[in-house]
Amino acid sequence: MTKIQFNNELLSVSDKLRTYAISLTSDSERARDLLQETLLKVLTHHNSFTQNTNFKAWVYTIMRNTFINDYRRKVKTKIRFVDSNIDFYLSFPAGKNYPAPDSVYRNIEIHRKIDTLDDEYRIPFTLFIEGYKYKEIADKLNLPLGTVKSRIFLSRKKLKKSLQDYSNN
Repeated sequence: MTKIQFNNELLSVSDKLRTYAISLTSDSERARDLLQETLLKVLTHHNSFTQNTNFKAWVYTIMRNTFINDYRRKVKTKIRFVDSNIDFYLSFPAGKNYPAPDSVYRNIEIHRKIDTLDDEYRIPFTLFIEGYKYKEIADKLNLPLGTVKSRIFLSRKKLKKSLQDYSNN
């Protein structure tokens, strides 16, 4: 593949790459950065492309790997433990809001109320707030999808009623 053909191929997939970058980052500015970094890597390592292979898949793989590596790097640098107390506090991101004591108390109270629910409501609701999807909960508990949705809805309704003192705060 000549350099001109290579560049034309890259230009033809750049719009789709931008969409893919947005789907990975969920942020248009970070997506632009990811796209730019990917294009730079593709152009820098153009000699690594194997002829008669899927160019689009090669470029998408570079973008995905770049995203994953950046994510891992950010996670690693986010948490660092330092010996002295002052360095420990300085290692937290600037502008980070930490929970107020009353919000911690409210959170504890909410979890107490969740624990008072009957098992048939508490278990699906707890799984839901832990991040499971309705279908995953239904499969895990061997229940119909509609039953899971109904129980989670009713759990919310019961909790809203029992926690009405906290709804105005």
